[in-house]
Amino acid sequence: MRRVTIPIIYLTGLAQGFALVVVPAASSLLTDPHGYGFSGAAYGALFIPMVAAAVAASASGGVLALRWGLKRVLLAGLLLDVVAMGLVASSAFFMGRPSPSYVILLAAMLALGGGFGSTLTAINRLAPASFPDHAEPALTALHALLGTGTALAPVLVSAAAGAGWWWIPALVAGVALALMLAAMTQPFTAPGPAPAAPRGGPRTLLREMSPTLWGFVAVVVLYGVCETLYGNWAIVYLHADRGLSARTAGLALAVFWAMVTVGRVVIAVGSAWVPPRWIYRALPVVLIGSFLAVSRSGTAGAALVVFGAGGLACSAFLPLSVSFAETGFPALAELMAGELMAAYMIGYGIAAFAVGPLVDAGVASLGAIYLGASVVAAGMLALAYGLTRRADAG
Repeated sequence: MRRVTIPIIYLTGLAQGFALVVVPAASSLLTDPHGYGFSGAAYGALFIPMVAAAVAASASGGVLALRWGLKRVLLAGLLLDVVAMGLVASSAFFMGRPSPSYVILLAAMLALGGGFGSTLTAINRLAPASFPDHAEPALTALHALLGTGTALAPVLVSAAAGAGWWWIPALVAGVALALMLAAMTQPFTAPGPAPAAPRGGPRTLLREMSPTLWGFVAVVVLYGVCETLYGNWAIVYLHADRGLSARTAGLALAVFWAMVTVGRVVIAVGSAWVPPRWIYRALPVVLIGSFLAVSRSGTAGAALVVFGAGGLACSAFLPLSVSFAETGFPALAELMAGELMAAYMIGYGIAAFAVGPLVDAGVASLGAIYLGASVVAAGMLALAYGLTRRADAG
């Protein structure tokens, strides 16, 4: 059984990463007057239902996993992914008609948020539980595959022409459906005794969370803001603001996600020689430098270097956050997997939605927002140092 369940877990991560980036990878098409014709604010608002659903699914996923089992949470997430990608594919047939296409994409993003929150809650626990003696590398490898999916999406979407891009989300829907059907035949349980759900529900959990756990929540929120500035706005910034071609902008985004993946693999191997806490502290430093350099990315070469550095900086920070939190508080492992994914989506939502109105209103340019994000990365650095120092002391 284990020979079947492990590929399902990791392939789900790959498919989920791809699904998450399909819409941002098409941002130039969505905001093109000759494409979907959405404004910057409308494009940003597409992510509101996604974030709301992802936060709700992630926050409740841990409790539901304790009560219903990880398998049901995983199946629910995969089903929602099938629905989401099917709707995204159908929106291509309404290109040039903003009203119906926008409604379809809003519904798709709602389903995608629920799918992301549910599947990530499940596989973030199932992957390390499948390799209890190598939990940290197992989780990092999962996020490396997640990153591989996010790197592939911009390449394929930028290569597709106009309405013909519908086959890409349709393919993802088919893969998610196949994984769901395969998962239905397999047992998915974490080894060892299952912890009991906290009495009193979410309010009791919130009261019992220590300042250290709140610190992990806060640092993941900040991380979500930083990653999403790169992941959702790279193509718009490089194409519309810096004058690079849409294909070059898509390549820069693909390099960002590729370096996220490469970084996770390299760090997973390198953590055998370098203490993970030092890696955790170093990544925000690289992120600060990459944000400061974004304004200089006016050529294709500079864009690839800067966005690659940003991807390297983002690479292992989220899986290390999850790993440190679960290792430090094993009794809340299932719950924390969901809560930290909810925190990530809150940060995602802040960056995905707030940027569009700020730019459209002339409050700040995208270049200025990237520059200001170095302050957010500095907050990550302060929290990362404090959290790992607490771990050293404990």
